[in-house]
Amino acid sequence: MEIILHAHHAEVSDTLRAQAQAAVERIASRLKRVANAIVRFVGDGPTRRVEIVLRAGSQGELFAHADARAFAPALSAAVQRLESQVSRARRTRRAPRVERRSGDLSE
Repeated sequence: MEIILHAHHAEVSDTLRAQAQAAVERIASRLKRVANAIVRFVGDGPTRRVEIVLRAGSQGELFAHADARAFAPALSAAVQRLESQVSRARRTRRAPRVERRSGDLSE
């Protein structure tokens, strides 16, 4: 899996980059066939935004973003939103299949 960290008009510390990478790796371990992930740090204006795009096989593309005054709380909120999407995707995938009985088919 490839993780791309991108800073747009922002200075991001190595510590914050490491936290983002660790969080994405932790989330990706819960999914199958994760191709890549992109974490964008956007620093336009007084608010800071973190966007996370995770491309997984059967789930498609998962996207989460959050805004805050600093990057650390924005990263935390975006990771939390992505984790809830992953848990929802895992629940949906594991839903039991409905089996048809031979008497249910109309002829």
